[in-house]
Amino acid sequence: MSTQSVTITVDGTPIEVNPDRMLLPELLDKGFSIPHFCYQESLGSDGNCRMCMVEIAGKKRPQISCDTPIVAGMEVRTRGESIEKVRRDILELELINHPVDCPICDQAGECSLQDYYMEYGLYQGKVDKKEKHHFDKHIDLGANVLHDQERCVLCQRCVRFCRDVTHTDELCVAGRGDHSYITTIPGETLHNAYAMNVTDLCPVGALTSKDFRFQQRVWFLATSPSVCHGCAKGCAIDIDHAKSKYHDDTIYRFRPRKNPEINGEFICDAGRLSYKETQTYLLRTCLAKEEILADAEALDRMKAILTEDEYPIVVLADANLYTEELAALQAFARTFHAQLYAPLEAYHDPAFGDDWLKSSQRAANAEGVKRLGIATEMPTLNDNTLVINVNHPDGHRTANRIDLLTHRPDENTERVPARLTLPIAPWVRSSGHLINEDGIEQYCEQVLRRNDPTPTLLERLAHFLDKGDDTILDNMETAL
Repeated sequence: MSTQSVTITVDGTPIEVNPDRMLLPELLDKGFSIPHFCYQESLGSDGNCRMCMVEIAGKKRPQISCDTPIVAGMEVRTRGESIEKVRRDILELELINHPVDCPICDQAGECSLQDYYMEYGLYQGKVDKKEKHHFDKHIDLGANVLHDQERCVLCQRCVRFCRDVTHTDELCVAGRGDHSYITTIPGETLHNAYAMNVTDLCPVGALTSKDFRFQQRVWFLATSPSVCHGCAKGCAIDIDHAKSKYHDDTIYRFRPRKNPEINGEFICDAGRLSYKETQTYLLRTCLAKEEILADAEALDRMKAILTEDEYPIVVLADANLYTEELAALQAFARTFHAQLYAPLEAYHDPAFGDDWLKSSQRAANAEGVKRLGIATEMPTLNDNTLVINVNHPDGHRTANRIDLLTHRPDENTERVPARLTLPIAPWVRSSGHLINEDGIEQYCEQVLRRNDPTPTLLERLAHFLDKGDDTILDNMETAL
């Protein structure tokens, strides 16, 4: 491969480009706006939509830039009356049988066809609605994906994803000419563990998520970058959330965020749908066995237990906690002469893992636990030991314990009620760093801000230590 850049002229401006790439991706990376449907960075070009046409000096007719090699000295025009007429004509073909139902389409606000229509479109249709070909609508393809064949522009991104990425080949193009449509292979459903990525890849409203469908308009959503906590892979995600008047901030979906080092542009369906766990069955009240306590009274009782009881203390930490929280627990353990453990065996799930983006290690910060030198085996526990259980899944083995939990205990799990239970905020209402199984550290910002917030773990620990968060974070930096 060449390591030398070459100069080409685009819209009268000389630019340096990589001659080993096709024209379209290089121009997109340089900030040029060129409409396209079938090209997608992770899937490459297919050359079927023809929307990415540009004019090249010396060529008799416009060329598709997604399949045009770069040649030193070439002159390219992406703007101008003639090339924009070509794009309008192609859009007209795309829209001949399209239902143009933008007001009720779930893709409205993030639809490429809608954007290009507003930029290039012919605003007076030439085809009578009665003459349009009608296709099937609201087809359940499986794997939480619904298909509206009338909206499809046949870019085939979904087909190529199932063929080239997951290698499961559930989708295909059936029919011929303007009667062509996307469907599943006869006898198949969309069933692979990454199937919902086709809803992100679809540039129009043809493939939509059953889970997100009609839940919220995208222009009301705020987006925060974060990291999936579903396993140790640490896929980068965007969290879309909205705060309505008089209501709490609510998460509506997780989407993959591009990170070439970890997940590229994709996430698994299990991680995508895990947003529900961050806002359901949350623990909101302090308990002394079955008795509901005010927050201040629960904190006083916990202080009394820690300072007056003579039991040896063991702290069990959830390996999904942020590195800052784990280091603060180390400071907490030192203060009360406790032993800190983060047993990892409880998070091992061979049935979940695969050879791509799903790790059998379901603890999001298992590597952070190891780097801090925290013991990873389960200690021997009995009623002669006071256990401080910080959200660990196996932390309910003894009655002589204090629970710090994000969620209400599962009623189907056999567990002895704790002496004291205090709620802590889930990870989306806190912030910190995670280290994935490959040693890559990523930062998660606080996403949600409740009207009546539950204290974070750092806030709880600061109270017990009678110190501010800054002191705890100083201890954290020392530990790191």
